[in-house]
Amino acid sequence: MTAFFSGLLGKAARLLMAAATLGLVGLDIQAAGASELAKDLFGSKKLPAATAPASYGFYSKGCFSGGVAIATDGPTWQAMRLSRNRRWGHPKMIALIEKLSRDATADGWPGLLVGDISQPRGGPMLTGHASHQIGLDADIWLTPMPDHKLSPTERENMSAVSMVNEKTHRVIEKRWTPEHARLLERAASYPEVERILVNPGIKKKLCDTVTGDRSWLRKVRPFWGHDYHFHVRIGCQAGSVGCKEQDPTPRGDGCDKSLAWWFTEEPWRPATGPAKPKARDIMTMASLPKACQAVLDAPSPASEAAVTYRGKGAPAAVVAAPVPEPEVADTPVITDADAPAAANAFAPRPSVDIPLPRPRPTNK
Repeated sequence: MTAFFSGLLGKAARLLMAAATLGLVGLDIQAAGASELAKDLFGSKKLPAATAPASYGFYSKGCFSGGVAIATDGPTWQAMRLSRNRRWGHPKMIALIEKLSRDATADGWPGLLVGDISQPRGGPMLTGHASHQIGLDADIWLTPMPDHKLSPTERENMSAVSMVNEKTHRVIEKRWTPEHARLLERAASYPEVERILVNPGIKKKLCDTVTGDRSWLRKVRPFWGHDYHFHVRIGCQAGSVGCKEQDPTPRGDGCDKSLAWWFTEEPWRPATGPAKPKARDIMTMASLPKACQAVLDAPSPASEAAVTYRGKGAPAAVVAAPVPEPEVADTPVITDADAPAAANAFAPRPSVDIPLPRPRPTNK
C-alpha cells in the first residue's frame, strides 16, 4: 500500500512539474507577443479596420479605424511611392486632399503629387515618420504634377525637388514661384487645417513676400526637413473620443524672433552623445492606446477598391461600426458635404520638447 501511494505521489509531482513548465511556456509566449514591435504589427496590415472612422491617441503615438485610401490617380492628383501602401487616412483627411487638389488646380497649380498619408490602420511606421499615425497627417510634394500619368517606376524613383539651399537654409530663388505660395495659402485657408509644416527657409520666404492678409501664416510652422514637401495636419474629428488634440499655434504670423532662431547655428548643431533609438523602433502595443489592439484585430473590408476615395462624384463606401464590435453596419457614402469640419481647430496639444536636429530627410 505504501508503495502504491508513493507511486501516486510521484506521478502527481511529475504532473505538477509538467503543468508548471507549460505555464511558464505560456507566460513566455505572452511576453513575446507583448514585446512585439507595434511597427511590425501595423506595418503588416494591408487593409484598414472595417469599423467606424475614429482616431486614437496622438499624432505620433496612436492608430485609427475606418480608413479609406485616396485613388492612385485622379483628375487633379497622382499618388507617389505606391509600394509603401501609405495612401490611407481618416475619410475627412482624404476628402480634404482631394478638395485641395481641385482648388489648387483652379488657382493655377498643375495638380498634386501626394506623398505619405498613413498606413491602413495607422500606428508607427516601419520607416520614416514619427507622426502620421492617426490618419490626420499628409505630405504633399512641392513638385508640380507632370502633364502625363506617371508609371509605377516613375512613382517609385522620381525625386522631389528641394526648394531650399541646405547650407544657407534659404529658398533657392530660381525654383520658387508665386504658385508655391498660393498653394500653401490655399491649404492653410481650410479651417480644419491646424498646422502646415515647412522648411524654415520656406517660412522665411513667405514672411518676406506675402502681402495683404497674412493671418494664414500663423498655421505655417517651420520645422527640420520639409524642403521637398509640406506637411498638412488636421484636428481630431467628430467621433474620435480617444484622439488627443493639439495646443493652439502661437499668436501672430510667426515672422518674429522664433523664426530668426532657425537662422542661427543652434538648430543645426549636431547632437552630442550616443544616439537615442527612434520611438518607432522600440514602441510596443503597450505604448499605444488600448483601443489600438481592437483596431489591429478588427476585420478588413472586402477589398481595397471598396474603400478607395476617387474624388468628387465617385466616393468610396466607408464601413461604419464601433471598433470593438465584429458586426459591420450599413456603409454610408462620402460626399462633398462630408468634407472636414472646422471643429477642434487649434485645440490643445500635449507639450513636447524641441526635437534634436536631424539630417535632411530623403524623399518621402
